[in-house]
Amino acid sequence: MNKIFILLCVFFLYGFSNDFIVSEIEKSGYRYLFNSGTEIPIDTTIDITYYKLQLRLQLSPNYVFGIASVNGKFKTTGNSLFLNLSNAMLADSVTGNNVSSFSQANNLLTINFSSLQADFALNIYYKGLPPSSGNGSFVFASHSSQPAIWSLSEPYGSSDWFPNKNTPADKADSSDVWITCPSSLTGVSNGLLKETIINPDNTKTYKWKSSYPIASYLISIAVSNYTLYYNYFRYSQTDSMALTHYIYPETFANIKTNLDETPNMLAVYSDKFTLYPFVNEKYGHAQFGWSGGMEHQTISSMGAFSSGVIAHELAHQWFGDKVTCRDFHHIWLNEGFATFCEAVYVEAVQGKDAYDVFMKTKMNYAKNAVGSIYVNDVTSINEIFDANRTYYKGGVILHMLRGITGDSLFFTIMKSYVNDSLLAYKSAVTEDFQRAAERIYGSSLSYFFNEWIYGENFPKYKINWDKVKREGNLYDVSMTLTQTANTNPVYFTMPVDVKIATKSGDTTFNVMNNSQIQTFLFTVRDEPAALTFDPSNKILKEKFGDETVETITFKLEQNYPNPFNPSTKITYHIKEYGDVVLKIYDVSGREIQSLVNQKQKPGTYDVKFTPVNIASGVYYCVLKAGDLRDSKKMVYIR
Repeated sequence: MNKIFILLCVFFLYGFSNDFIVSEIEKSGYRYLFNSGTEIPIDTTIDITYYKLQLRLQLSPNYVFGIASVNGKFKTTGNSLFLNLSNAMLADSVTGNNVSSFSQANNLLTINFSSLQADFALNIYYKGLPPSSGNGSFVFASHSSQPAIWSLSEPYGSSDWFPNKNTPADKADSSDVWITCPSSLTGVSNGLLKETIINPDNTKTYKWKSSYPIASYLISIAVSNYTLYYNYFRYSQTDSMALTHYIYPETFANIKTNLDETPNMLAVYSDKFTLYPFVNEKYGHAQFGWSGGMEHQTISSMGAFSSGVIAHELAHQWFGDKVTCRDFHHIWLNEGFATFCEAVYVEAVQGKDAYDVFMKTKMNYAKNAVGSIYVNDVTSINEIFDANRTYYKGGVILHMLRGITGDSLFFTIMKSYVNDSLLAYKSAVTEDFQRAAERIYGSSLSYFFNEWIYGENFPKYKINWDKVKREGNLYDVSMTLTQTANTNPVYFTMPVDVKIATKSGDTTFNVMNNSQIQTFLFTVRDEPAALTFDPSNKILKEKFGDETVETITFKLEQNYPNPFNPSTKITYHIKEYGDVVLKIYDVSGREIQSLVNQKQKPGTYDVKFTPVNIASGVYYCVLKAGDLRDSKKMVYIR
C-alpha cells in the first residue's frame, strides 16, 4: 500500500527460530488488535480454504445484502467456531451441515454444530451498511456525480463487510466474488471475470474467480462507471497476459501514458524476481477514492497514478500478495520491499545514478524513523503504516543488504525468498527472509537483522585519519572510526567501504566495523589526497570528522589544449542530479555537435571533443544543468 496521504498531510525475537514463534503465538490465542485498542480474537482452531461472496449493492439508501460461503477445516475436530464480522452487518441465517445455532456479538459470529466436525462449509446470509474503519474498509462515495463504491481492508477492515478469519496468516486456497450493482456501473474484483449477467431488474452481476491463495484483506471490490483500457504483458514469444485498467472516464486521458508503463514494469520485476506470480489470471488497476494505492491481489486499487505508485503496488504482487507478512508486526516485508522495488524500476529505466538519488532521498526520510522496524504496537494503524519507518527505512534496509552481499547474490536472495516452497502463496515473518538471505549468502546475518529490524536509529560515525610515508612511494593510512553511543544496539556492526584517493587513482577497501571505537590501517601507493567513508552511500548513517572530500560546484572548465588540433578535453562539474546538456556551437549560434544529453549525478566529468568536417575558427562550448548555464570560447586550428 502506498500511503500518499502521509506524505501530504517487546516480545524480542532475537535468537528464536520461526517454528518457535508460530507455535508460541498460537498457544497464546493469536490475537490481532484494532487501532481502537480493542483486542480482537482470531479462531486458531480452524483453517480457511475458500471464500465466496455474493454481494448485492443498493444505492439510495446505501446498503449491502450478502451471502458469504466460507469453507474450511478444523485442526482437530470441533463443534463450534467463530468468524470476525462487524456488528453493523446483521447475520440473518447460517446454513451448513450440522449447523445447530449461531449468535452474533462483539464483532464475532459464533457458529455451533450438533456434532464434532472435521471440516465445514457454511453459507452466511447477512446485510447492513458496512462501517468504514481504518483507511476506509468499505465506502459508498462518488466522483463527478457518479457512484463509486470500494473496499480497502488492510489491515483489519475485511470483517467490516464480510465474515472471515481476519488474519493474513490464514489464506484461502481460492475465492469468488460476485457483485450485483446497477447496470450503468461495472463491478471489479480479484482474478478472472468468468461471467457477466444482465438481470431483469436493471442490474448486472459480475462473477470474478481467483484460483490462487489469497488473504482476506486482499479480497476487494471496486464499482463505478469505468472506462476499460487494455494493454498486454508479453512474457514470451507466444504468451501474453491482459492488463485491465478500470479508470474514471474523466481521468483516463491524463493517466494513459503512465498506465502504458505497466507492461515494462512487469517485465523488469519478472526478470528480477521471476515471472509475475498471478500470470494465469490478470493484472490491472481499479480507480477508487483513496489518495494512494492498495495492492489488492491481481487488481490494485488506485487513487494516484504516478510511475512510483504504479511500480509500488505492482511490486506488492510478489512481496505482500504472493508472500504476505504473517502479521502486521512484520509489515516491512510488504511495504519496505515494495518501496525498494520502486528503486529497482528506477534503476532499470534511468540507470544506477538515478537509483542512488532515489535511495539518498529515502535515507533522508528514514533518519526520521522512530522505533524499531518490527512494529511493537499493532493496535495503531498509524504505527503499522508509519512512512518513515515501515516504508522508507524498510526499503533502505534492503539497499544496505544489497551493499553487503553484492548485486548477484542479493537478487538471488530475493528470488529465493519469494519462491521458497514454505513461503510462496503463503505468509512469512522476518526470520524467514533472514533464513533465505543466509542460505544464499553463506554466512550468518544475525548481526544485521537484529540491529536493523529489532534495533532503533542508525549509526553516527566520527572519522579521523592520518598518513605516514614509508619507503619509496608507499604510504600507511590510519583511520579511527568512532560511533556515538546508541541505545539498542549500543553500536552498529557493519562492513564499510573506505576509498583513499591518490594522484595515481583511487583504492577502495572493505572492512568490518564491529567495535564502537576501532582503528584500521591501509597501505596505498602515492600520497593520499582524500579519504571517503562509505563512498557509495551503502549505509544509513551520519558522518563527521576530518574526512577530506572536495566540494562539488557547477562549473565548466576551459578546454585543454586551447587552441587545439585534432582534439581537446572538456572538464565540467555538476553539483546536483539532473538533466545535463553539453553542446558545441559556432559563432552564429548554429549547433555543431551534442556531446552530452542525459541525466547525471553530482561529480566531475571529462569529455573528449574531436571535430569532424568543420573549419578553423572560434567555437563555443555550452553546459546546461537545470537552470544553470556556463560557456567557454574554444579555438580550433586545422
